[in-house]
Amino acid sequence: FVRGDGDLNLAALARLRGQAVVHDDERRVWAFGAPPEARAANRPSLEAPEFTLPDLDGRLHSLSDARGRKAVLIAWASW
Repeated sequence: FVRGDGDLNLAALARLRGQAVVHDDERRVWAFGAPPEARAANRPSLEAPEFTLPDLDGRLHSLSDARGRKAVLIAWASW
């Protein structure tokens, strides 16, 4: 992973480890995701936990309302 010029090939190393990687050349920033074994340890199942949230009209909706159907969960934060 060390090139002939002494630079590290971080993208190749991340791919080998199965990590997601993004790079911003202009800002010289790299970000690496957790390796697969760490991600797997954090989710014992692929099932989302039950929760209930209001819609824009104040009506409550639970994830279990969609049981047996496909559902898309979108999370957003302003920061």
